[in-house]
Amino acid sequence: METKDSDHVINNVDVVPVPSSLTAEPPALQHPVPPQATLGCHLARRLVEIGATDVFSVPGDFNLTLLDYLIAEPSLNLIGCCNELNAGYAADGYARARGVGACVATFTVGGLSIINAIAGAYSENLPVICIVGGPNSNDFGMNRILHHTIGLPDFSQELRCFQTVTCHQAVVNNLENAQEQIDMAISTALKESKPVYISISCNLAGLPHPTFSHDPIPFFISPRVSNKMNLDAAVEACTRFLNNAVKPVMVGGPNLRSTKSKAAFVELADASGYPIAVMPSAKGLVPENHPRFLGTYWGAVSTSFCAEIVESADAYLFAGPIFNDYSSVGYSLLLKKEKAVIVQPDRVIVANGPAFGCVSMKDFLEAFAKRVKCNTTAFDNYKRIYVPSGEPRGCEPGEPLRVNVLFKHIQGLLSDKTAVIAETGDSWFNCQKLRLPEGCGYEFQMQYGSIGWSVGATLGYAQAAKDKRIIACIGDGSFQVTAQDVSTMLRCAQNSIIFLINNGGYTIEVEIHDGPYNVIKNWNYTGLVEAIHNGQGKCWTAKVKTEEDLKSALDKAINVKKDCLCFIEVILHKDDTSKELLEWGSRVSAANSRPPNPQ
Repeated sequence: METKDSDHVINNVDVVPVPSSLTAEPPALQHPVPPQATLGCHLARRLVEIGATDVFSVPGDFNLTLLDYLIAEPSLNLIGCCNELNAGYAADGYARARGVGACVATFTVGGLSIINAIAGAYSENLPVICIVGGPNSNDFGMNRILHHTIGLPDFSQELRCFQTVTCHQAVVNNLENAQEQIDMAISTALKESKPVYISISCNLAGLPHPTFSHDPIPFFISPRVSNKMNLDAAVEACTRFLNNAVKPVMVGGPNLRSTKSKAAFVELADASGYPIAVMPSAKGLVPENHPRFLGTYWGAVSTSFCAEIVESADAYLFAGPIFNDYSSVGYSLLLKKEKAVIVQPDRVIVANGPAFGCVSMKDFLEAFAKRVKCNTTAFDNYKRIYVPSGEPRGCEPGEPLRVNVLFKHIQGLLSDKTAVIAETGDSWFNCQKLRLPEGCGYEFQMQYGSIGWSVGATLGYAQAAKDKRIIACIGDGSFQVTAQDVSTMLRCAQNSIIFLINNGGYTIEVEIHDGPYNVIKNWNYTGLVEAIHNGQGKCWTAKVKTEEDLKSALDKAINVKKDCLCFIEVILHKDDTSKELLEWGSRVSAANSRPPNPQ
């Protein structure tokens, strides 16, 4: 089910008390209970209802019965992944395109494998339903040691690990409150835009209960309601502050997604006349065809002329920012707190004060758009200093391909029918420079920065957005972490284009701090993908070393091989990087190497 800005939380449903005997293993049924009366079917129907119609899983003995019931739901597609980490990354990518994702693993050994991906989803404010098959309900509190654990009779280790990376946890080990626990967990994920953890005892998925005997009441997630007095006061304070500024600007941050405030941000931009920029982690959240779009504000590695306009402004409104060491280029942004209006998901801070709590970002942006005075001064200044960027010099015949030429050709692939997935590394910086056409998707994992994320995320995003062709830019070091699930892409008949950037190691780490550990064993990447293909599914590979090779490969990928998964290995010199990475790496290195403060 497609979700919208104001959609979704739960209507509490009274749980009907039933005899505890229903939680025991049922005898052979004389009169079969309708399949829709079981816990497993209830969970499956809920996942379909919220839009998670594809669930990424790895089977294990604690979740096998549950998987049977997920498969039995006609509207749900169970996708088996090669490992739990990639299943979690796939759910992350799926949530970016569909608004919510789901994954299933087995108890502890699977849960602690998937948890890294769930932590990444938490950092990026993505609602992912992480379901784990748990121990038999009879084993809780019996002082028994189970397999797939660390050898202690305490089954809470997995739960305690997930408590710090999910916004809600539910351990379902009896039927009395199972429906309430499941519904509360799912609705909380939607409301908070964060992952949740649901553990379901392995002997409960197939059991009936009266609370599962009819179609569940649809979720209704009530929208966040601002405190009216605080909202009015925040708008009044901001109106005085920004309407008196000479050359104000606006910058969008990553929390525009989780607060569903993208349209409200654009509405304010239209009303204000301010030039608009995005933080790097918000690329793709603001239309880049907006007439006053400057580009990415990323301090010293910003889009040309963007930082100059933002940092010289006498007032700036940041909507949903996250300032960390990476997004601030080693804490080197030339911003002043006394010039800033910071709009967070439920709080507005004007300069050095005051601060207004219980104010939703969407409500504030919409209300302020009605009070703001149009001021185009900063954008007029931008037009005076702006000089269009030139295209990189083409390669001579037989000359080794350069990274800037590669991305010039990738730019030509983009349309409203494509989406870009950028892996952690130099692809961050090269993909930031791509100009996104209206409707073109864009995703990367800025906050968590887990290398290898993009393989699973490409799988999940492509499964959720079947109207788009995914263009994934993945470094060789990252690919070696999670390469296996190219296999799952083939099983799902996906037609993504993967650019494997082979430059011999962890280039982003080289620019922060070099050492022999940043050099990796070279693989025959096209040969590996051919081996994974093994004649099953549609797959095409190419290895390119020159611009002529690249042009030929792209022509095939977008024409005769448009229905295939296209894997293009691009051979680049190990020192061929974007200039932005060189600058960013030196500043982050300086931040990392600061000496301890005096004691």
